[in-house]
Amino acid sequence: MAEKVSQTLYEKIGSEEDARACKDIDDSQCKIVAGNFFKILLAQFLSKSGDALMNPKITLPWVMQSLGVPAVFLGWLVPIRESGSMLPQLIIASFVRRLAVRHNVWVVGSLLMSLSMVAVALTIHFSHGMVAGWLIILFLSIFSLSRGLNSVAFKDVLGKTVEKKRRGRISGFATSGAGLVTVIVAVAISLDVAQQHSLTVYTLAFVLAAVCWTLGALIYSRIIEEPGAVDGGRNGFWLAFKRLSLLFKDKPFGYFVLARALMLCSALSAPYYVAIAQQQGQSTLLQLSFFLVAGGVAELVSGPFWGWFADLSSRKVMIIASLVSAVLGALIAISVGSGLITRYGAWLIPGAYFLLTIAHQGVRLGRKTYLVNLGKGNKRTDYVSVSNTLIGAILLFTGFISLLQPLIGLGGILAVLALMGFLGALLATKLPEV
Repeated sequence: MAEKVSQTLYEKIGSEEDARACKDIDDSQCKIVAGNFFKILLAQFLSKSGDALMNPKITLPWVMQSLGVPAVFLGWLVPIRESGSMLPQLIIASFVRRLAVRHNVWVVGSLLMSLSMVAVALTIHFSHGMVAGWLIILFLSIFSLSRGLNSVAFKDVLGKTVEKKRRGRISGFATSGAGLVTVIVAVAISLDVAQQHSLTVYTLAFVLAAVCWTLGALIYSRIIEEPGAVDGGRNGFWLAFKRLSLLFKDKPFGYFVLARALMLCSALSAPYYVAIAQQQGQSTLLQLSFFLVAGGVAELVSGPFWGWFADLSSRKVMIIASLVSAVLGALIAISVGSGLITRYGAWLIPGAYFLLTIAHQGVRLGRKTYLVNLGKGNKRTDYVSVSNTLIGAILLFTGFISLLQPLIGLGGILAVLALMGFLGALLATKLPEV
């Protein structure tokens, strides 16, 4: 009965002919593709909901300040959260290549992330000051490394069990659902701040995040995955670094990595929008609540659209989303330089941030879908691990862009990031359609 319901819903997402095609996955997976689709979708939704609850850009800094943690710790949250999951992926991929069935790697990663969030919740409840800061950084590092397992395994399992025309929609629907969770969390947090409740509610948020990853692991463990190739599993440490040669030997992949690096502008620009808004003298709490809601609504409305678009052409999604991000950054930079931001900043910056979040979701979903479709089998695993490792290293160095602020100001930094976005979109036009 459940299988029939899954198949019916799966066919309604697109045409029945497409749902039964299974041209780009193993024949043995064709009869169970609908069930796998919804298991991956639900697990991904729970994972993204967990991300919304422990947001390192908003929730963690807020809690750490409430605990009296020194401000120096705040600057490490986002780099550790992002880079820690990317840098070791060449080594992780070498381990994953030894496994014929790989969805259990995602399960292990999710359970480790769940335990990390429980540890953060206990830290919030029982410690404060410098001790709390070091403990949160430690557990966030474990969380980030565990996430690296998920990143490699997810794209590989997705490529093996779901056909190309449906892969983008999984991330799109999951992102949209998690956007709704973000809006609910944002409203709850803003109401709690207004009423000056204790840290108990924030402790509960991290416990709920842990529950999300635990449930996601249970669902993902039920995926039916046929055994795949395991070549290249031996001497993995050495072979991992040799795979860096893919950047030069595989021209489409090399262009993709460079374009993806330039498209980081969509993620790096967001904090500067918030900083510029705060410079205009607007209420910090009201602005914080609005940015939380705007980000959640943007994910809610843009996820399905980008998912559908990515299934048609993930390359075009990357180009358009990167251009939108670049144009927005350029407009804000011009507004700051001309003084228009003083007159129109109250609505201009929040509106631009909303559109930037939509564009960022397009960049993320487009490049994920493109990378999955670009390679097959172990080559896909190599693509994911090499690109994520290099992007992780680049992310650590992007922090130095902030050193330009005394020279060119916040508007100047946005202009530099906008230029990156334009160049990324231009380079993406050289990529082949997949």
